[in-house]
Amino acid sequence: MAGRILVGTCSWTDRALVGSGWYPAGRRDAEGRIGYYAERFGVVEVDASYYALPGERNSRLWVERTPDGFVFDVKAFSLLTGHPTREAVMPGGLPADARNPAVLDEVWARFADGIEPIRAAGRLGCVLFQFPPWFRPGARAETFLTECAVRTDGWPVAVEFRHPAWWGERPATEALLARLGFSAVAVDMTQTLPFSIPPATPVTSPRLSVVRFHGRSAAWGTGSKEDRFRHDYSPAELAEWTPRLRALAAQVDELHVLFNNCCGDSAVRAAELMSSILPGSPATIDHEN
Repeated sequence: MAGRILVGTCSWTDRALVGSGWYPAGRRDAEGRIGYYAERFGVVEVDASYYALPGERNSRLWVERTPDGFVFDVKAFSLLTGHPTREAVMPGGLPADARNPAVLDEVWARFADGIEPIRAAGRLGCVLFQFPPWFRPGARAETFLTECAVRTDGWPVAVEFRHPAWWGERPATEALLARLGFSAVAVDMTQTLPFSIPPATPVTSPRLSVVRFHGRSAAWGTGSKEDRFRHDYSPAELAEWTPRLRALAAQVDELHVLFNNCCGDSAVRAAELMSSILPGSPATIDHEN
């Protein structure tokens, strides 16, 4: 039996999605949105946790408002992946200084506390560490990743690299992630840019594989948020991925297929389309080899 395939999007609260009309009348408040979303998909990525540390109350409410089996992939807070972080979102007036061990200890502790209700309920699909484009292979990066592994011991972790050199050195990257117990994240994006990430689909953990569809806009990395993510996937573009997704699912316990082309309702429409292309039910798919 191949692994379970869950299809979803990289946000359910994105302002453009909320304003698109996808949520029906009567389902547009906080409780209604997550409930409506979870009726259609089996997984969602929490992207708000990248911009501000997650809170236990919200995590508990998300669990209460979604059915058993629905899972959350939680994006790691920006400071924990080496991204610039605004002082305004730091807890307790702490400086946004990732080089300060005391600051890091406190931020890690608060992040862990914030996602604990999800983890305790068995609903944590993974913690997603999306590293910046300047995070490139080398001894310093390996040390950083090893420290992350110590901090996240016992958590399911997925890693997305934004520097193409990681997959130019694919055997070494796969070996590193496998040694640390991290799942590699495959991506779909335009291949026309010098920093485009190739659509490699390595399996580095038998537990989980993640594929994130960023859209194929040539404005990636340069335009506004809408410019970067404005792309409507065609059936043919998604069909290209079907054999790869089946191959991934045959090697892991669970596969998460997530759409990040969050411009209007493009991501949810692409997720609905992908669910219809893949065999099985729209949200949760099990199939045999």
